[in-house]
Amino acid sequence: MRVLVVEDFEVLARSIGTGLRREGMAVDVVLDGTAALQRLAGTRYDVVILDRDLPGVHGDEICRRLALGRCATRVLMLTASGTIEDRVDGLSLGADDYLAKPFAFAELVARVRALARRATPPLPPTLECGDITLDPARRTAFRAGRRLDLSPREFGLLECLLAVPGVVISAEELLERVWDEAADPFSSAVKHTMHRLRAKLGDPPVIETIREGGYRIGPS
Repeated sequence: MRVLVVEDFEVLARSIGTGLRREGMAVDVVLDGTAALQRLAGTRYDVVILDRDLPGVHGDEICRRLALGRCATRVLMLTASGTIEDRVDGLSLGADDYLAKPFAFAELVARVRALARRATPPLPPTLECGDITLDPARRTAFRAGRRLDLSPREFGLLECLLAVPGVVISAEELLERVWDEAADPFSSAVKHTMHRLRAKLGDPPVIETIREGGYRIGPS
């Protein structure tokens, strides 16, 4: 899941980003509206957590542009303006959800996950390929009944591959979907994480490396 946090209070923005990464999400953080539009122009996000009163470009204008562009990205407005009128106004601009500050972080996570399910084509509750099963909601994965102890990045790679068994996914796409702004696009992060994932999956091997293409799980 790829999330963009747009919040001008840096301490809060970084805190949200850190918390969501611990939940296994790939998170980018920006502190003003202009930077947000630049990110949205070049990266596909599942969810944008958007403050309204932003420097540069106002949050309302960002929300309006996303709605007019019929973008699949879902918008969660996160703001101190919590009256009924403010909520109605925010939703009328095209926001998909509205959460007033202060908020419980667990509720924020639940709302982000709910919006992400609406941003992407629905998947089965459990992803399966051969003797491998993965439950995205519970963040659990098994092979032949053996629970796999996966890091968030390893889990993300396996989830991406199981979502489209038999389809080749490039290393670049995996880097975009599983990592975030902290990732070096020229690094070998995908290769090294894939090596660790294969070791944890054990034999027989199920993930195939496609020369100059990427990776594939299951039958071609």
